[in-house]
Amino acid sequence: MPEYKIMLDAGHGGTDPGAVYEGRMEKDDTLRLTLAVGEILAKNGIDVVYTRTTDVYQTPFEKAKLANESGADFFISFHRNSSPRANQYNGVEVLLYDKSGIKYEMAENILGAMGELGFREIGIKERPGLVVLRRTKMPALLLEIGFINSDVDNQLYDEKFEEIAEGIAGAVLGTLTENEIEGPVYYRVQTGAFRNRDNAERMLYQLTDSGFPAFLVYEDGLYKVQNGAFLQFGNAVDMEQRLRDSGYSTIIVTR
Repeated sequence: MPEYKIMLDAGHGGTDPGAVYEGRMEKDDTLRLTLAVGEILAKNGIDVVYTRTTDVYQTPFEKAKLANESGADFFISFHRNSSPRANQYNGVEVLLYDKSGIKYEMAENILGAMGELGFREIGIKERPGLVVLRRTKMPALLLEIGFINSDVDNQLYDEKFEEIAEGIAGAVLGTLTENEIEGPVYYRVQTGAFRNRDNAERMLYQLTDSGFPAFLVYEDGLYKVQNGAFLQFGNAVDMEQRLRDSGYSTIIVTR
């Protein structure tokens, strides 16, 4: 997998709390999730940059400008939805400028990962009028991770927070792997190779439940469960040791 830079944006911030429900503020939920996803991506070889890491206000135009100046390959903005009445709606949706290219594949993978955690999958919608989708020069996604004024979604968000972060990060990594191009050698840590996809997915879920963002690669007639994509062999060795310490049998492979 080529080396990627991804800018993560925690929606709202500072004087702009976003949606508010019973004292809960969207700006806090988005920052927490953004940092959690970023940490996982960074551990898996992604160059992660942020629009904000503290409680500060930025206009959508400033966020787009930061993304463009960073030279990032992707821009992902984290939000939570809201509705006119409490508990009126629930579910996850992903907003795009248009339904084309790798960003659409990434949106589908993220939406599916959230559906597996119990969120209702609202779908993927085109929103070309949104500044952070229109003004960014790279593929951009805006994630609405549940409704902040839905008790059902808030329970899922709180109880499965780590799984949500792992699911989003795993979907991003899996999308990039599926679309990889010729480039330098990368090292990956493989924890299994199966002829039956169901067996591979069971291993995949077991890994993500243990805190390891894994993804599937289908090649040579096998479903291979892999973790990370590292330029430096030492980083792959560190990941392999973490997995072995957790009881997994692993090998390091190149691609």
